[in-house]
Amino acid sequence: MADDGDFDGDDFDEVADDLDDDEVLDEPENTEVGQEQIEVLPSDTPRQVEPMKRITSRYMTKYERARILGTRALQIAMCAPVMVELEGETDPLMIAMKELKARKIPFIIRRYLPDGSFEDWALDELIMTE
Repeated sequence: MADDGDFDGDDFDEVADDLDDDEVLDEPENTEVGQEQIEVLPSDTPRQVEPMKRITSRYMTKYERARILGTRALQIAMCAPVMVELEGETDPLMIAMKELKARKIPFIIRRYLPDGSFEDWALDELIMTE
């Protein structure tokens, strides 16, 4: 059946494009004469909130704590210098927890706000509940 010679790989109908080459698709047509112009501001440059005008809580969230511990444990596992005295600990996560309790981790938490601005908090500024 396959060797009947009925099938040729190039047997398809050529379909012409429905669009002319002169038409531009990206530009909308302005049919209304008094249409209001809207200016779009670039969101490339987020704004930092001043430390005295912060609106977020001083408490470290459990998500921030988990991210800090995981990131710091990964750094320690990759032979980063340890910021506390070790007393026989070899587990990177336990070392990271010890550093967090001693507030020796040199991280800054950036909290993004809905308007595109952000707040930076150092770890020693935050209150840890655990």
